[in-house]
Amino acid sequence: MAVLVVDGAILTCTFGAAPSALAALPANPTRGSNGAAATIMDFAPFVNIRPFGLCSSPANPAVNTPPFTPKPCIPATVSPWVPGSPAVTIGGQPALDSACTCNCLWAGVISVISPGQQAAQV
Repeated sequence: MAVLVVDGAILTCTFGAAPSALAALPANPTRGSNGAAATIMDFAPFVNIRPFGLCSSPANPAVNTPPFTPKPCIPATVSPWVPGSPAVTIGGQPALDSACTCNCLWAGVISVISPGQQAAQV
């Protein structure tokens, strides 16, 4: 069973060199056991999804220019997390659960490696 993702959850990107933390904004009063609950709409670069150290994706124009070495990650997420929780909504949006992924324009797939809490399942 998937677990509700909250502020501070640890994320990883397939082309990122380091994990990052999710920032679920406290605009929604819904909380998990350890923080503000996230929805599938928490995908804004730098607001919700922070950089993953260095990016090594060949689809990233910054990486794909000589000397072809990893460059600082600049998340380029333009669409919500999928699939979201079909049974739980927060502020009218599906809740973000630990099975969701988010795609970066540079071909990276962002996933949740630690949801930030374990008590609230969705």
